[in-house]
Amino acid sequence: MPADVNLPTVLAIDTSGPVAGCAVLKGGKIVHLTAMNHGLTHSETIMPAVDTALEGAGVRCGDVDVFAAVAGPGSFTGVRIGVCAAKGLAHAVGKPCVAVHALEALAMNFYGFDGLCCPILDARRGQVYCAAFDMAGGRPERALADAALPLADFLATLPRERRLVFVGDGVPVHAGAVGEALGGRALIAPPHLRDLRADAACLLAAARPEAWVPAAQLQPIYLRAPQAVRERERRQSDAGV
Repeated sequence: MPADVNLPTVLAIDTSGPVAGCAVLKGGKIVHLTAMNHGLTHSETIMPAVDTALEGAGVRCGDVDVFAAVAGPGSFTGVRIGVCAAKGLAHAVGKPCVAVHALEALAMNFYGFDGLCCPILDARRGQVYCAAFDMAGGRPERALADAALPLADFLATLPRERRLVFVGDGVPVHAGAVGEALGGRALIAPPHLRDLRADAACLLAAARPEAWVPAAQLQPIYLRAPQAVRERERRQSDAGV
């Protein structure tokens, strides 16, 4: 994705996983990037980080062309924090929002990789949020659809003839199982390339103006219902409701 000084000014917010982040794209350059993985809650840290990002970039909210939120999949609470923050900022200055897909943004970490980038996010209970992208051309080209699956089921869907690299917060949990199942053709992203980067969200948002929507229309991306909803449906099913 080459630099383009005509790209819009973008503020991207990510609170979808363990690492909270924000970034500003201005004049075709990433002028600010923050990543926070120090254990504080995202609701505490993200708005001060946004204030610092805007100030450091020399940008006011009214100067931002689009507010991007990494809208999922990921932590249900985290996704809501980021989506609400982007919606609130955009609504205040009458600017559009755009939802950035977490798995797609993660694949940007391996720009130009000649195999498939396989983001895996820890979905708990032995499952992962997963997909696969061909990154040989730079931008993510989807090779496998999004899913919430047991890890073994996801690995079984991957093509046998391609090199694979695994990224995301599911890597620390499942790296051993991935290596055991796939052997040497599976690369495990090192820590500095493992987590979602908010600057990638900026670039994806800028490249797709057709996906920009009014603030009120920004919605989370869920691959399954929240646990409370699933448990209520299970109780209703057990009761024959």
